[in-house]
Amino acid sequence: MLQPTNLRLLFKHSPPLLSPIKPFLPHLLPKSRKIDSCRPVSLFLVYASSFSRRQRNSPPLPQINLKSRGKSSLGETKKVDKELAMEETQSLGFNQKRAEGRDKSDRPKTLQKKARKLNPVNTICYVQVLGTGMDTQDTSPSVLLFFDKQRFIFNAGEGLQRFCTEHKIKLSKIDHIFLSRVCSETAGGLPGLLLTLAGIGDEGKGMSVNIGGPSDLQFLVNAMKSFVPNAAMVDTGSFGPSKNSEGILSQDASKFSQPIELVRDEVVKISAVLIRPSYSTGACSMNDKDTILSSSEVGLSEESIQLPEAWSTQEELRTAIKPGDLSVIYVCELPEIQGKFDPKKAEALGLKPGPKYRELQLNNSVKSDHLDIMVHPSDVMDPSVPGPIVLIVDCPTESHLQYLLTVNSLSTFYTDIVGNPFGHAKTVNCVIHLSPSSVACTSDYRRWMKRFGSAQHIMAGHEPKNAEIPILKSSARIAARLNYLCPQLFPAPGFWPMQCIHSLAPCSNITSEGLLCASAENLMKFHLRPYASLGLDRSCVPSTTNHADIINELLTEAPEIVDAAKQLRQSWDDSAKIKLDNIFAHNNTKNSMIEELWLNGAEIPSCLENITREDMEIVLLGTGSSQPSKYRNVSSIFVNLFSKGSLLFDCGEGTLGQLKRRFGVEGADNAVRSLTCIWISHIHADHHTGLARVLALRRDLLKGVPHEPLLVLGPRQLKVFLFAYQKLEDLDMQFLDCRHTTQAAFNDFERSLELNTESSENDLSRADYNVDSMMFAKGSPMQSYFKRPGSPVDHAIAFPILKRLKKLLHEAGLEALISFPVVHCPQAFGVVLQAAERINVAGKVIPGWKIVYSGDTRPCPNLIEASRGATVLIHEATFEDGMADEAVARNHSTTKEAIEVGAAAGAYRIILTHFSQRYPKIPVFDQTRMDNTCIGFDMMSVNMADLHVLPKVLPYLKLLFRNEMLLDESDDVVEALDSSAT
Repeated sequence: MLQPTNLRLLFKHSPPLLSPIKPFLPHLLPKSRKIDSCRPVSLFLVYASSFSRRQRNSPPLPQINLKSRGKSSLGETKKVDKELAMEETQSLGFNQKRAEGRDKSDRPKTLQKKARKLNPVNTICYVQVLGTGMDTQDTSPSVLLFFDKQRFIFNAGEGLQRFCTEHKIKLSKIDHIFLSRVCSETAGGLPGLLLTLAGIGDEGKGMSVNIGGPSDLQFLVNAMKSFVPNAAMVDTGSFGPSKNSEGILSQDASKFSQPIELVRDEVVKISAVLIRPSYSTGACSMNDKDTILSSSEVGLSEESIQLPEAWSTQEELRTAIKPGDLSVIYVCELPEIQGKFDPKKAEALGLKPGPKYRELQLNNSVKSDHLDIMVHPSDVMDPSVPGPIVLIVDCPTESHLQYLLTVNSLSTFYTDIVGNPFGHAKTVNCVIHLSPSSVACTSDYRRWMKRFGSAQHIMAGHEPKNAEIPILKSSARIAARLNYLCPQLFPAPGFWPMQCIHSLAPCSNITSEGLLCASAENLMKFHLRPYASLGLDRSCVPSTTNHADIINELLTEAPEIVDAAKQLRQSWDDSAKIKLDNIFAHNNTKNSMIEELWLNGAEIPSCLENITREDMEIVLLGTGSSQPSKYRNVSSIFVNLFSKGSLLFDCGEGTLGQLKRRFGVEGADNAVRSLTCIWISHIHADHHTGLARVLALRRDLLKGVPHEPLLVLGPRQLKVFLFAYQKLEDLDMQFLDCRHTTQAAFNDFERSLELNTESSENDLSRADYNVDSMMFAKGSPMQSYFKRPGSPVDHAIAFPILKRLKKLLHEAGLEALISFPVVHCPQAFGVVLQAAERINVAGKVIPGWKIVYSGDTRPCPNLIEASRGATVLIHEATFEDGMADEAVARNHSTTKEAIEVGAAAGAYRIILTHFSQRYPKIPVFDQTRMDNTCIGFDMMSVNMADLHVLPKVLPYLKLLFRNEMLLDESDDVVEALDSSAT
């Protein structure tokens, strides 16, 4: 297999980078897996099936060798024949079909349907709390309804996948996902979850899952179509009143609040009761009938439903029912279990053994064989065991509560009203409250809770006490260890700041008011079947842990970490005592003190002269690829300019939670308020599905405060998603296509400003084409896929937004933000952020620093050119060096290739990120090539003033992770790795 040794020679002569993927030999595959000739076989699955976990002893610091871990067998396959080698010489070393969006392996599959035989008698059933609003309170809790052969999840907020991976909850077993509301809070994790489910299952064919929610769900479905394959959403359906394009309910929705039957089978019936904000006019009172409508009678959101007369005017409809207003109460009813047949009683009533016994068990009366009487089932059967009932309640506001109090369709479950005397109402065994504490603690809500008699109430909605225990314990554990080793680089201790917890007003105790209440805990269960186990079960609740426990465990496991941490801190302190301007003064001397500052042979760039700790900091919020895992979240980089604002490069799912874990709740709120803009590299879900949650929080934080919409830069497909999503939820943002922020586009923009006139359509059209790239040049095969000219309307809109962007950058002390195309998928970009020049006290002009972020890409000329003289290059390194063929197939880079790009461009420091989840804690790399490189970790915070010492931390990181094993993920994540579209 050919390997490039010098990127400059590579791009000069255009030889092939890497050979195509070669098929694995059949004898290397696990016996349980068949070879699919149309789908690349996963090396990771072969490795995972062939080797068990094992501990490896490593030599002491610094001769620690992890390179052999997870080594790919791709490099050990047979050499290609001469014909294939000749084809290689004509290749550019990347998957062109994938870059153009024509790769057949990425096309949607026909997902498997679940067909399971259900038994209502012998089944095990319980409801379980999955997260309690998360430890950072950035999303809603989820609820699992578990049966032996079926699984239902209610709500899929951000972080659900990480939680399920952490606690070994099999996502592949999920049959239905129901949403109590449709918004970023409750559905932020749904796109990523659908993509993961589409990539797992038998032989990687993917699993189909049913998605349900109120009629607002259709807005979300329409938005997700821009990046989620239709095959992953074929079983998506909404219920309730339909809406027009303006979000107004149709005029014929008379049965709005009657229960809607969603599921009915042998083991459960699930119904939905819709609630909405009440009217101030009092028109919310309705005469509901206690009848259940089947899905065939009500249907999905496309079918019209009558509205009561009180909602007749269009103005009332506009003000009362808007997208995102609807909320759902889910009623889960298990069937009663018939009592046992007593043959002795039947014999005493004159019956002979035979067919009449069966008729009685089928609830039919029969004639006695020996007596002139009719024998009824109740005469010979033991009493039936009533079916347990669970309610899942999401009442988001007090306005919804006022309507909830008037919903008569729930009266069949009340024990305190005429017509439902105690003992005759359907007995509710458990009510799980997803309502926030601000609503659940009100006197009206408590009185409503009492109407369910002796039901067990579980308060799962944003309880402050739940923040004390991180739900992502594995991630918190890694963060605590890194913080102990080097708090300057890893300031987040891994736990929610306790001062923020104490500042929250706790919900007052309501157990003294005659209610059987319990605060939800992670993985708390309420058993429903078998009946003998009915009730709460805390046996699965994770044990509490704290920072001190984790550090004690670390010191017991690796006592040498104590000395390593001391040495690291001392060296860091020594470097801080001598300012960088003093280093510049001694640049031409052989000062021994300078050697102790860990300065390598590379010359320190002049932009770092007089740098302070308040200039800029890079915070890696997510450093993993594909989908969130236990240890690494997906892509997101926070550029902190301190008093001058901040930026986000990519915004994968869970970005908001990561901000809160890094800065605390109040600090994260300030960071979101201060955002100058958000830049998204490409449309793959692991780079942007956290965007709606961040934008929604900013909208809420700035409500009532004069401000401008946040500027979002991204590929054209992202605009499709955001504009479709805004019909559901106002995101208070302004969009700019990355194509309008290339260097050529900015040059034309600057020329138009100089002429004091707007650019003509032709000028801006030329900007779209004027990109100097051997791969994307006009007339090349990929050009038509990447640089389709925009419409005159697009250009007219872009021009004033570019003016605003230029103003925002100037206010933030930045000179430019330039996007450039890279080789990954259609409309994939990298970005350059250039700081403005500054003048020191002596009047010397100091050039501004330069950050380059690659996005997802193969090594390419555009990236090298953009990275010339970069102060920091943040480069993806999805695969280890031994998996070069896989990197080519997926249009990603290996660790070696990322370092070579930085070397070819003369970048001062390289930070590697976007690691495959094959490497759960630390990737495989060759330390001998990493003199100016560092491995990225979640919550790693790199201050510009510390760049000169950054690479010297690497040996200590290897010491910290020397005993870590390769495989430590759930089976679902492992199976989905090779099917992801990253």
